Amino acid sequence: MPFVTDSHLKTFVEAAHRIGTHQLLLCSSGNLSWRLNEEIMLISQTGSWLPYLSKDQVSISRLSDGMIINNVSPSMDSGFHFGIMRQRKDVNVILHFQSLYGTTLACLPDPPTNFNVINEIPAYIGKIDMLPYICPGSPELGIRVTESIKTHDLVVLKNHGQVVVGKNFDDVIQKALFFELACGIIMRSRDQAVRLTDDQICEMDKYMKKSPSF
Repeated sequence: MPFVTDSHLKTFVEAAHRIGTHQLLLCSSGNLSWRLNEEIMLISQTGSWLPYLSKDQVSISRLSDGMIINNVSPSMDSGFHFGIMRQRKDVNVILHFQSLYGTTLACLPDPPTNFNVINEIPAYIGKIDMLPYICPGSPELGIRVTESIKTHDLVVLKNHGQVVVGKNFDDVIQKALFFELACGIIMRSRDQAVRLTDDQICEMDKYMKKSPSF
């Protein structure tokens, strides 16, 4: 199979299991994709459970036209995975997850839009977008998420979950966990948690440039 080795499949499966260990989703509620190169993308099989994903549940697809190479059907949300990978060359991993606190906030009638209760949100994620409820697996969801991710690394889907993108598995998992931490703080404080000001964020940016390992 072109460009895809057993080592690639093992790496993808191990990442999926790590996501489950961090309780970022339950059962078949999420999906994961990984760009191997400019031609090939791995994506979890439709209906598969990431915490228990196996190598034979990994779909190998061609990025240019979405052709499935190994006869494993990709996630029903593959539309935005393909769309994002094609438009953002800096993104190599996409995770759709449903963490407890983040998804709870997404189900509120008037959810918060400012999640900057900890430095890690503006430092690692940046501005967070929020979309109205759109039917999972629909063409509209694929189009709207793809459009949102042009200018954001994380988007909240009301009454559904979240989509986060990054350069590698660690990057994506870290962003998802920091977002969930912020949502937990907001929930537990009954949305009384103080947000960082623009001046505080600018000051932090200044020091981050001096210390990129932040």
